[in-house]
Amino acid sequence: MTADRVKEIKRSFRLMMDGQTAQSMRDKGVAYRINWGAPLPMLKEKAREIGEDYELAIALWKDDVRECKILAVFVMPADRMLPEVTDIWMEQTREWEIAEIASSCLYWRLPFAAEKAYQWIASDNEMYQMCGFSVLSRLFMNGQEPNTRGINEYIDQMTAAMQGGTLRVRKAAMASAIRFSELGLVYRRMAENALKSIGIELF
Repeated sequence: MTADRVKEIKRSFRLMMDGQTAQSMRDKGVAYRINWGAPLPMLKEKAREIGEDYELAIALWKDDVRECKILAVFVMPADRMLPEVTDIWMEQTREWEIAEIASSCLYWRLPFAAEKAYQWIASDNEMYQMCGFSVLSRLFMNGQEPNTRGINEYIDQMTAAMQGGTLRVRKAAMASAIRFSELGLVYRRMAENALKSIGIELF
């Protein structure tokens, strides 16, 4: 049963425990209910052992344990994750670490990734904005070109983020601008001109 597998997996976290890492996170205000401080490479190895498993991912996510959340991201099959489940996960994401891992490892691979990314970069929530720009960075890096409407929306939101966002959001927006510029000469000129209009050099 899935519940039994979750219990077994949670027991395995004791073997991965890194007290120093967990304490360092607490000192920085990272407030998971339970945090074993397990290193990401060990969690990725555990995910490889398990393989993709939708039901297990859903069950793991429900547990407010750092390692459960991360493992849920790693084992969730991107082609089975529904938009409404993605919305729930985003709403329940409280820590930047989880948001960054989910964006870079899972969300950009979703069939509806671009649609969600454009919604997120237009949000007032800075964690959503960061996730949106991170997803777009990955999509651009993989050669996915936006349509005309997408380009205009992206440029508007990227320049707004560069002027008013927190450092995390600005870094994610800048990274996406670099990836956008790598799509081709026309895109590079658009990115350069947009950033120049707010007093920022692309390179």
